[in-house]
Amino acid sequence: MDALPAATAADAPIFDPDAFRLTPREAALAARARAFGQATLAPRAARWDREASFPTDNYRDMHGNGLLGVCIPEAEGGLGADFRAYCLTAAEMGRYCGATALTWNMHVCSTLWTGALSEDLEMPEAVRAEHRRRRRLHYDRILREGAVYAQPFSEGGAAAAGAVPFGTTARRVPGGFLVSGKKIFASLAGHADYYGVLCTEIRDGEARPSRRDTLYLAVPRDAPGVVVEGAWDPLGMRGTVSRNLVFRDVFVEEDAALMPPGVYFQAAMRWPHMFMTLSPTYMGIAQAAYDFTVRYLRGEWPGTPPVKRRMYPTKQVAVAEMRVMLEQTRALWFQAITEARPDPGKDQVLRAWAAQHTVMENAAALAAKAVRTCGGQSMLKSLPLERLYRDARCGSLMLPWTAELCIDRIGREALYEKGETDD
Repeated sequence: MDALPAATAADAPIFDPDAFRLTPREAALAARARAFGQATLAPRAARWDREASFPTDNYRDMHGNGLLGVCIPEAEGGLGADFRAYCLTAAEMGRYCGATALTWNMHVCSTLWTGALSEDLEMPEAVRAEHRRRRRLHYDRILREGAVYAQPFSEGGAAAAGAVPFGTTARRVPGGFLVSGKKIFASLAGHADYYGVLCTEIRDGEARPSRRDTLYLAVPRDAPGVVVEGAWDPLGMRGTVSRNLVFRDVFVEEDAALMPPGVYFQAAMRWPHMFMTLSPTYMGIAQAAYDFTVRYLRGEWPGTPPVKRRMYPTKQVAVAEMRVMLEQTRALWFQAITEARPDPGKDQVLRAWAAQHTVMENAAALAAKAVRTCGGQSMLKSLPLERLYRDARCGSLMLPWTAELCIDRIGREALYEKGETDD
């Protein structure tokens, strides 16, 4: 178990409500997550990492305190967080347990996308009414039963990045769909109650599938034909349990639809910030690496000798450099999540990619500098820093916006206007 700071010392907010002009809802939700993270997530984080086991106990407690329904609209029984409120809340969660925050994101997106985000999209009124009826079925499972939803994206190709249709397919049959395919790095595999599967609807007579035909279906964990396979022993984010998911002609009912046909594609085109929701976890890890370094150098971390190391110029310079990087990261990321909306301008999308890249890369850089600055003891598993270091390094790999894809898109979109070619 990681040693914790004194129980009486509550952590300061990552984003001070007054300085960042947070709304009362944002401040309250972030405070709830911070208190929960410090008291509940942090003491357990080493266990999930050591065992590469899923944080089931954390999810039971999140159901008890309402966090499973953080983005379910208030009118439907949830806490009513919008995109920015969720991001700020999730950053506080990531500060204390990266694996829990990252898997929680997969769950929350099933409510954020179907809730606040879908309300910004165009649908005929009859379709919207049916969508709201169906999403209430999913929301009730979460609020009443503590149901956990996953969101398997990756397939080993370009689909998760939005370049081609998903290889996992759904074919209409009487009463619903038959789902077939495979997802890799499927977080919560074997532990979620429902897998929110993005798949391509296959229609008879169509020559080629299209991204416009993407469906978003909730597949029950125990449905016949659902198979979890493969080992899980990664570098970091070990508690996500991201094994492979195989679907072999899995039948799901019509009401399994989390979004109406065509709406996911509309969201991906018009609400690109929806793909930033992995970044709050790493914003929290960046803050945690800095926090640990300061406390350690001040001789305030329990379980270590009360020896101060803050008087050495090399330590002071390192902390100053970490603080500058942390402030740069926070400022850019906060601006990007504040700009999130349907149909953002080109500069706003470029800034979102830049923020995503910055958070993922700077979290790893801050954790690496923290290890070098704190010295040999930071390698010990009795302290959380080596886990933060490993978890942080995984951020740049996360689809659909990996660090490499962000750089690729920024360079291309900065140099070309829509429709321009070199022909």
